[in-house]
Amino acid sequence: MRVKCTVNGQPQEIDDVWEGESLLYALRERMGLPGSKNACEQGECGSCTVYLDGTPVCACLVAAGQAADRDVVTVEGLAEDDELHPVQQAFLDAGAVQCGFCTPGLLVATHDLLEREPQPSDPEIREALAGNLCRCTGYEKILDAVRQAAATSAQSKAGPS
Repeated sequence: MRVKCTVNGQPQEIDDVWEGESLLYALRERMGLPGSKNACEQGECGSCTVYLDGTPVCACLVAAGQAADRDVVTVEGLAEDDELHPVQQAFLDAGAVQCGFCTPGLLVATHDLLEREPQPSDPEIREALAGNLCRCTGYEKILDAVRQAAATSAQSKAGPS
Protein backbone atom coordinates (compact mmCIF):
# COMPACT_ATOMS: atom_id res chain seq x y z
CA MET A 1 0.00 0.00 0.00
CA ARG A 2 1.13 3.56 -0.68
CA VAL A 3 0.62 6.16 2.06
CA LYS A 4 0.66 9.88 1.30
CA CYS A 5 0.79 12.29 4.21
CA THR A 6 2.43 15.51 5.35
CA VAL A 7 5.33 15.15 7.79
CA ASN A 8 6.80 18.25 9.39
CA GLY A 9 5.18 20.39 6.73
CA GLN A 10 6.53 18.37 3.78
CA PRO A 11 4.50 16.06 1.57
CA GLN A 12 5.65 12.46 1.92
CA GLU A 13 4.89 9.28 0.03
CA ILE A 14 5.69 5.89 1.52
CA ASP A 15 5.54 2.86 -0.77
CA ASP A 16 5.02 -0.79 0.14
CA VAL A 17 3.63 -0.11 3.60
CA TRP A 18 2.66 -3.46 5.07
CA GLU A 19 -0.56 -3.99 7.01
CA GLY A 20 0.91 -4.06 10.53
CA GLU A 21 3.55 -1.38 10.00
CA SER A 22 3.51 1.30 12.68
CA LEU A 23 3.76 5.00 12.05
CA LEU A 24 6.85 4.92 14.28
CA TYR A 25 8.55 2.42 11.99
CA ALA A 26 7.62 4.44 8.91
CA LEU A 27 8.99 7.64 10.44
CA ARG A 28 12.25 6.14 11.67
CA GLU A 29 13.10 3.53 9.08
CA ARG A 30 11.47 4.78 5.90
CA MET A 31 11.64 8.56 6.29
CA GLY A 32 14.92 8.85 8.20
CA LEU A 33 13.39 10.71 11.16
CA PRO A 34 14.99 9.00 14.18
CA GLY A 35 13.83 11.56 16.77
CA SER A 36 10.85 9.56 17.98
CA LYS A 37 12.23 6.62 19.93
CA ASN A 38 11.21 2.97 19.82
CA ALA A 39 11.13 1.89 23.44
CA CYS A 40 8.16 -0.09 24.76
CA GLU A 41 6.07 -0.59 21.57
CA GLN A 42 2.99 -0.66 23.84
CA GLY A 43 2.13 3.03 24.23
CA GLU A 44 3.26 3.05 27.84
CA CYS A 45 6.46 5.14 27.83
CA GLY A 46 5.71 8.13 25.59
CA SER A 47 9.10 8.07 23.84
CA CYS A 48 7.49 7.88 20.40
CA THR A 49 4.96 10.70 20.87
CA VAL A 50 4.21 12.72 17.72
CA TYR A 51 1.36 14.97 16.64
CA LEU A 52 -1.22 13.45 14.31
CA ASP A 53 -3.51 16.19 13.01
CA GLY A 54 -2.53 18.28 16.03
CA THR A 55 -3.19 15.60 18.63
CA PRO A 56 -0.33 13.88 20.48
CA VAL A 57 -0.30 10.12 19.85
CA CYS A 58 2.06 7.25 20.51
CA ALA A 59 3.38 6.51 17.03
CA CYS A 60 4.04 2.90 18.02
CA LEU A 61 0.28 2.33 18.35
CA VAL A 62 -0.77 4.07 15.13
CA ALA A 63 -0.73 2.04 11.93
CA ALA A 64 1.19 3.84 9.20
CA GLY A 65 -1.87 3.55 6.98
CA GLN A 66 -3.85 5.63 9.47
CA ALA A 67 -1.61 8.60 8.64
CA ALA A 68 -2.84 8.68 5.04
CA ASP A 69 -3.86 12.19 4.02
CA ARG A 70 -3.08 13.48 7.50
CA ASP A 71 -0.56 15.81 9.09
CA VAL A 72 2.25 14.41 11.25
CA VAL A 73 4.66 16.53 13.28
CA THR A 74 7.62 14.87 14.96
CA VAL A 75 10.10 16.27 17.46
CA GLU A 76 12.24 17.29 14.49
CA GLY A 77 9.34 19.36 13.22
CA LEU A 78 9.20 21.51 16.34
CA ALA A 79 12.35 23.38 15.28
CA GLU A 80 12.00 26.16 12.71
CA ASP A 81 14.60 27.33 10.22
CA ASP A 82 17.41 25.42 11.97
CA GLU A 83 16.51 27.16 15.25
CA LEU A 84 15.51 25.02 18.20
CA HIS A 85 12.00 25.57 19.46
CA PRO A 86 12.01 27.33 22.87
CA VAL A 87 10.86 24.07 24.47
CA GLN A 88 13.83 22.23 22.97
CA GLN A 89 16.21 24.99 24.07
CA ALA A 90 14.79 25.00 27.60
CA PHE A 91 15.42 21.26 27.94
CA LEU A 92 19.05 21.80 26.94
CA ASP A 93 19.51 24.85 29.16
CA ALA A 94 17.95 23.17 32.20
CA GLY A 95 20.02 20.00 31.81
CA ALA A 96 16.86 17.94 31.37
CA VAL A 97 18.44 15.76 28.67
CA GLN A 98 20.46 12.81 29.89
CA CYS A 99 20.37 9.61 27.86
CA GLY A 100 17.85 11.29 25.55
CA PHE A 101 15.57 8.31 25.04
CA CYS A 102 12.53 9.89 26.69
CA THR A 103 13.33 13.42 25.53
CA PRO A 104 11.47 13.46 22.17
CA GLY A 105 8.21 12.42 23.79
CA LEU A 106 8.68 14.84 26.66
CA LEU A 107 9.36 17.66 24.21
CA VAL A 108 6.18 16.97 22.23
CA ALA A 109 4.14 16.61 25.44
CA THR A 110 5.58 19.87 26.81
CA HIS A 111 4.94 21.66 23.52
CA ASP A 112 1.35 20.44 23.58
CA LEU A 113 0.88 21.50 27.21
CA LEU A 114 2.19 25.01 26.58
CA GLU A 115 -0.01 25.39 23.51
CA ARG A 116 -3.04 24.60 25.68
CA GLU A 117 -1.89 26.24 28.93
CA PRO A 118 0.89 28.84 28.52
CA GLN A 119 1.46 29.21 32.28
CA PRO A 120 0.80 25.76 33.76
CA SER A 121 0.92 25.02 37.46
CA ASP A 122 3.19 22.25 38.76
CA PRO A 123 0.25 19.83 39.08
CA GLU A 124 -0.75 20.61 35.48
CA ILE A 125 2.82 19.97 34.32
CA ARG A 126 2.95 16.66 36.17
CA GLU A 127 -0.40 15.60 34.72
CA ALA A 128 0.61 16.54 31.18
CA LEU A 129 3.87 14.59 31.42
CA ALA A 130 2.40 11.59 33.26
CA GLY A 131 2.47 9.43 30.12
CA ASN A 132 6.21 9.92 29.62
CA LEU A 133 8.61 7.72 31.53
CA CYS A 134 12.19 8.73 32.29
CA ARG A 135 14.66 6.40 33.95
CA CYS A 136 17.57 8.86 34.28
CA THR A 137 16.60 12.28 35.56
CA GLY A 138 14.34 11.98 38.55
CA TYR A 139 12.11 14.48 36.70
CA GLU A 140 13.12 17.65 38.61
CA LYS A 141 15.21 19.05 35.75
CA ILE A 142 12.42 18.16 33.35
CA LEU A 143 9.98 20.18 35.46
CA ASP A 144 12.51 23.03 35.55
CA ALA A 145 12.72 22.90 31.75
CA VAL A 146 8.94 23.11 31.36
CA ARG A 147 8.80 26.08 33.75
CA GLN A 148 11.65 27.75 31.85
CA ALA A 149 9.97 27.16 28.48
CA ALA A 150 6.72 28.64 29.84
CA ALA A 151 8.58 31.70 31.15
CA THR A 152 10.47 32.16 27.87
CA SER A 153 7.24 31.85 25.90
CA ALA A 154 5.50 34.40 28.13
CA GLN A 155 8.41 36.85 27.73
CA SER A 156 8.44 36.50 23.95
CA LYS A 157 4.68 37.08 23.76
CA ALA A 158 4.96 40.15 26.01
CA GLY A 159 7.53 41.64 23.65
CA PRO A 160 10.49 43.86 24.52
CA SER A 161 10.28 45.72 27.80
